[in-house]
Amino acid sequence: MTHSLWPRLPSIPLRRPMTLIRAAGAVSPVSLLSSSRPTTPAGPASGPTPRIEPVPTPDPSKARHSDSNSPDSGAIPIQRSLRATTMRHVATIDVAPWSRAHQTRLFVVDAVLVAFALTVAFVVRFALGFPGGGIVEPTTSYVLISLLLFPGWLLALSMERSRDRRIVGVGVTEYHKVFQATWKFFAVVAGVSYLLRFDLARGYVAVALPLGIALLLGGRFHARRWLQGQRSSGECLSPLIVAGSRAGVLDLITELHANPQAGYVVVGACVPDGDRELGALIEGVPVLGDVLDVPAAVRQTGARSVAVGGCDSLTSTVVRNLGWELETTGTELIVVPGLVDVAGPRVLMSPAEGLSLVHIDAPTFSGGKYLAKTVIDWLLALGAVVVLAVPLALVAVVVKATSPGSVLYRQERIGRDGTPFQMLKFRSMRTGADAEVASLADLNEAGGPLFKIRDDPRVTTIGRYMRRYSIDELPQFFNVLRGDMALVGPRPQLPGEVAKYDGHAARRLLVKPGITGLWQVSGRSDLEWKVGLRKDVFYTENWTVFSDFVILAKTFKAIVAHKGAY
Repeated sequence: MTHSLWPRLPSIPLRRPMTLIRAAGAVSPVSLLSSSRPTTPAGPASGPTPRIEPVPTPDPSKARHSDSNSPDSGAIPIQRSLRATTMRHVATIDVAPWSRAHQTRLFVVDAVLVAFALTVAFVVRFALGFPGGGIVEPTTSYVLISLLLFPGWLLALSMERSRDRRIVGVGVTEYHKVFQATWKFFAVVAGVSYLLRFDLARGYVAVALPLGIALLLGGRFHARRWLQGQRSSGECLSPLIVAGSRAGVLDLITELHANPQAGYVVVGACVPDGDRELGALIEGVPVLGDVLDVPAAVRQTGARSVAVGGCDSLTSTVVRNLGWELETTGTELIVVPGLVDVAGPRVLMSPAEGLSLVHIDAPTFSGGKYLAKTVIDWLLALGAVVVLAVPLALVAVVVKATSPGSVLYRQERIGRDGTPFQMLKFRSMRTGADAEVASLADLNEAGGPLFKIRDDPRVTTIGRYMRRYSIDELPQFFNVLRGDMALVGPRPQLPGEVAKYDGHAARRLLVKPGITGLWQVSGRSDLEWKVGLRKDVFYTENWTVFSDFVILAKTFKAIVAHKGAY
């Protein structure tokens, strides 16, 4: 990857800060991270240039409360003590204008949807008499209750930090916080009602709670789609400096380049001995200095965030001092723990005598949580079979009438713990298609052990349509009812594919394969083998019931878009 994502930012002259506090006779914690080397900004590189709002450069003299009569604007007066220096003004995190605007947008959307949910609940319960009885004349108290629930609900969403700029637009945390805030709020309402001996109409709550959750999640989904579109076009991104070992910096830059939805664009890198190779590029990102030159790099580029990875030079003391330095500029400090493919639900941080210990829970493959997933899968699959009974019968008739052969196609796949099972699909190819694989090997477009041809000559006319909208996979609901599959899980594997597994790929077999999954909603057949494998392993290690519902929601979007389906 040779193109650069470094925006054309203006060069800002740097002032060298004073390095000693003379009165205390000690080195300032701030100055430990201040570079005494001249830093030359690298010239702009070719390539797409994300649009980033300009950031005013902080004045070092004001940030350090320096003596205006000192010849060095960064110097600290002799009379100041070390304690006074460390208690200098701390700036708040400098939030990007796009972030403030988006948070306001989310607040307005939340307010409209909450008001709508409460209004519908009021009308349904009191005007229509459903659920819970006949039509009831609403009292003034319920009008007042609705007016009190409206700001209370919005406050709960704010207290849960569901609009935090660091979680919007990526991952499931935003949706989870919206859900958590809502049920906690109604739990508090129920508790208060009980203490005050007020009989809150259950029908009112029964409509407001689920409707509100559905509307809020839908609103956040559409807001996320808009934000992701903006980020894909290079807008609504926060400039980021990365610091750490060269290998760690390279990995982080590569990940952020591949995932602009994370909301960051890397504008510079600081690596060990980076002052000797100023202007050199790492994946299109210029080296701005050594790992101790981070504060200077922040002032030079106007970065709003700094991501720090593992490096011998970045000890705990240096990272702590870096945090002190960044406090004066309102820059966010991000510590990259180096945990590969470990999601938030498995991470727990606990303090221990001044240390921050990160605990990693073992993946869950059994127990109550897995039993809940199994029960939910079975109930939803049963409901789908009942609802889709007539469409399933019609598809079976069409398949039988349009090509000779059986209606269903049975193929051996490998399930949980390596147990083989017969996976069901509507037949979308001509009879005997499996025997033609060897003769079509030269046309294979897939990597790894997969076999895929975009315009496969074996696919029937109706089969091509079924594959485009995943109709051929509907009989797999019966596999879920039999216990062979789950609604969400890794992609079902063929015996030949499993035989070529290495150590970590086999972890996909620790859970049931799914009708849909991360692989399917992330590109399906367009995804490279290694990328799809990583997504399946990630799901296996980090699945939650809530993430399953998110993947199911994304599946409907993937089916409509039919991208990668062939």
